[in-house]
Amino acid sequence: MSRVIAETERLIIREFNLADAKAVYQFNAPEEVNRFTGDAGMCSSIEDAEDIIADIWLKEYKQFGYGRWAVVLKSTDEVIGFCGFKNDNRIQAVDIGYRFHPDHWGQGYATESNLACIEYAKQHMNLNQVLGDAVAENLSSINVLLKLGMSYISQYQKAEFTVNRYEIFLKPRA
Repeated sequence: MSRVIAETERLIIREFNLADAKAVYQFNAPEEVNRFTGDAGMCSSIEDAEDIIADIWLKEYKQFGYGRWAVVLKSTDEVIGFCGFKNDNRIQAVDIGYRFHPDHWGQGYATESNLACIEYAKQHMNLNQVLGDAVAENLSSINVLLKLGMSYISQYQKAEFTVNRYEIFLKPRA
């Protein structure tokens, strides 16, 4: 049984386990899911999904106590995507992220799950600042970051994308 991080009215947020590989593959498979992530082609089989779970998320749980978490729809017990934090060496900061199968877009799951993650972090984690990046043309993702209470701080180029960076402080600033 995977450790449950938080629950909302519609969702359970919990750690991934290897039994989630099929679901991880399924929510990563549609081309439009990775259009703005830079991860296109990284999860093209169930074996790739197993590797992501074992080599990234499970290792991050051990190393940091957190990582991307599974989002489970309570009504069906189906893993529909991920949410939560990543200690990202590339940016020397903690990033908040989310990814869902397109069948579950536009229903508020990214906002609902990540608001629960932010509340969890405030109560149980030693995080101060969390960043969130979204490609400038990905208005849906930007909208989620704003609903999470994040503020725009900068813009940068990454390959062919212009990326907006947002931040939120989880502890009161001195």
